[in-house]
Amino acid sequence: MTPHLLAAALPHTHSDGRLLVATLTSIGVIVLAIGRLKLHPFLALTVGSGLLAVLAGAPFDQLMNSFSTGFGATVTSVGLLIGLGAMLGKLLADSGGANIIADTVLARSSARLLPWSMALIAAVLGLPLFFEIGVVLLIPIVLLVARRGNLSVIRVGIPALAGLSVLHGLIPPHPGPLVAVDALKANLGVTLALGLLIAVPTLIIAGPLFARVAERWVGPLTPPQVVASEPDRSGPAPSFAAVLATILLPVVLMLAKALADVAIDDPKDHLQRILDFIGSPLIALLAAVLLAMLTLGRAVGFSRARISETVASSLGPIAGIVFIVGAGGGFKQTLVDVGVGDAVSHWAARLHISALLLGWLIAVLIRLATGSATVATITAAGIVSPLAVGMSTSHTALLVLAVGAGSLFFSHLNDAGFWLVKEYFGMSVGQTLKSWSVMETVISVVAIALILPLSLVI
Repeated sequence: MTPHLLAAALPHTHSDGRLLVATLTSIGVIVLAIGRLKLHPFLALTVGSGLLAVLAGAPFDQLMNSFSTGFGATVTSVGLLIGLGAMLGKLLADSGGANIIADTVLARSSARLLPWSMALIAAVLGLPLFFEIGVVLLIPIVLLVARRGNLSVIRVGIPALAGLSVLHGLIPPHPGPLVAVDALKANLGVTLALGLLIAVPTLIIAGPLFARVAERWVGPLTPPQVVASEPDRSGPAPSFAAVLATILLPVVLMLAKALADVAIDDPKDHLQRILDFIGSPLIALLAAVLLAMLTLGRAVGFSRARISETVASSLGPIAGIVFIVGAGGGFKQTLVDVGVGDAVSHWAARLHISALLLGWLIAVLIRLATGSATVATITAAGIVSPLAVGMSTSHTALLVLAVGAGSLFFSHLNDAGFWLVKEYFGMSVGQTLKSWSVMETVISVVAIALILPLSLVI
């Protein structure tokens, strides 16, 4: 069923109150299923979508049509990009490219600059890597840097975590921002450019600067020993320039497309058509993966079979992510088709709430309830998607960033990332709340504090 056909099939006697009850009930079931029953988010979102359609009065034979449509559309548009990003990240890890970036930057840093260097390393590596993979790769580097500079683990660890988290919440091609771009019909290049503009000061404040405060709050730590795994290669290490060029290639291509759309703005211009093609997310990431096979594969002695094995092994771990993102897209489409988005638009207009602030607040509430930044981004983007209609290109991109910022707010005990950080750093629950959880909140608040005034001048 195409979008809005389910809405057409619904009885027209719905009140905004009924839709509100249906939405809150379905989200509550999702929260309960994920948080208390430990149901996989894919199943929880699927059940929640069906319940939403039932409570909204959808015909029985059409209960899951919107979910199926949204699932398929999201996996088609976002799943491919997640897969390509995973391939690039796996090649980066197995070739030793991540270690090359870290060693090169750290070799040029004084002890005083080490926290800033860790933020830079995490931000660069965070472009192609999922958050959890980035944490696993960076922990040995964090411990090494802490020993080398005689600094506390928190002093260098918080900047590293902030770099990964900011990129995860605000910058494509990470799953959350990609889904929000798709749901809100935002321009990916403009979103990427504005996301980087917001990310830099946010990272500075939540990373190296907040680390000084967190260090005092947490106190001395004795983290568990973590041994860095040696990259599996038979040839020389990849060069720093080659690794950096490979990582930044998709970013440069997408930014070039965004600049061409603004500077040229002529669909018939040959240069713009070329940049529109190579700067599309799929082509940009595909080009980066193909380049990585040479610069991070063949250049370090990988055989063709080894490269193929590396690429293939990257897809298994992300299957769950793709299904969660797809189910989130299905839930989003159900929200849209039953008219929840339109109802939110009416409420926002009556209450005179900024669409950006509303998107942030909804994402914050869902993040606190479910613990998942991706689920919060997907759901909030679906709820506020009607508000993006008629928005300028830049404001639609800022709405994506506002939702992404809200999705990072105060990670706590229902977030898998909370426990990952706690165990790797050897902290107690209280210490993790005072460092990691507060850091996430600082990122969220600083980002929206930058987004709102920026929306007034662009």
